[in-house]
Amino acid sequence: MSTVPVSFLIPVKNEAANLPRCLASIAWADEVWVVDSQSADGTATIAEQAGAKVVQFHFNGRWPKKRNWALETLPFKHEWVFILDADETLPPGAEAELREIASAPGGCDAHWINRRFMFLGRWLNHAYYPNWVLRFFRHRKARYAKLTDAPMNATDNEVHEPMVVEGEIGRLRSEMAHYAFPTIDSFVSRHNLYSNWEAHVTLRDEIEPPAGHQNFRQRLKRWSRRLPCRPLLRFLFVYVWQRGFLDGREGYYFARLHAMYEFLSVAKTYELRRKNAVDRLGD
Repeated sequence: MSTVPVSFLIPVKNEAANLPRCLASIAWADEVWVVDSQSADGTATIAEQAGAKVVQFHFNGRWPKKRNWALETLPFKHEWVFILDADETLPPGAEAELREIASAPGGCDAHWINRRFMFLGRWLNHAYYPNWVLRFFRHRKARYAKLTDAPMNATDNEVHEPMVVEGEIGRLRSEMAHYAFPTIDSFVSRHNLYSNWEAHVTLRDEIEPPAGHQNFRQRLKRWSRRLPCRPLLRFLFVYVWQRGFLDGREGYYFARLHAMYEFLSVAKTYELRRKNAVDRLGD
């Protein structure tokens, strides 16, 4: 059977351990772009040996980040683009589903896809499930929104920035597997960086609320940042509301770690707020 007329975009940095599994899951793709950030572990070589096109991204510390830069810069062969992280895989059934969508005229301009987390060697069936992300779209119809222009040298890839779509959005039947946090250390390291970004975005919203139309998820996120006791609420959401307790010890740890992430975001926002107040007094 012929390859699927979809261009895949895989943002990477030192992903030699994950990339072979990711690429193997989309061996049927007609075009794969791997956008690297000067990896030092052979990531680029692995991608090239698998037949992917490799390009290097040099982050300026602000904007654009890696995914938007790639969407604006790369000469994609196909109209439809799928963004897949190196620690994610697609199931065999995705081949037929994406082929059908990409080959048919009309329809939606973007699609959500659900994903399931692997955590400490166990698939989580309740904590952070379902977890819908917008990854498959007509590449001229969707871009990530810039939420802060603060220096963010450690995070050159869009993670929590929402995607703005011109057109209708559907949902895929296929589900991604997300091998995001093989260790507690990997979770803590990654979310330490994410909380820096969250703090800057929260403070920006306080000083200058975003203009223009926002979708429901964006409005909900902005509203949630104003809630009291956010770390406790995050724990209760994952462990009780999503029934993370049914995932055993792993579900409990996952919920507690997300509560810690929420606490870091709150504390770092307070730290930035104090720093800005001191800077204003100095002026």
